[in-house]
Amino acid sequence: MAALAWLLIPLFAVFGAAIWGSWATRNRTTGDVSELAGYARFREAMEKPPSGSDVV
Repeated sequence: MAALAWLLIPLFAVFGAAIWGSWATRNRTTGDVSELAGYARFREAMEKPPSGSDVV
């Protein structure tokens, strides 16, 4: 029975490593589109000349 336990430990380690590996290499590009659109709006706002009413 002890030998079976020692054989299961590496099996669980391989299973855990496979789960972690699939999680670490997942596709994380889903939020990039909205972030890039927000950055483009920010750049457009910063490129506009001042309105003149708040210039000191």
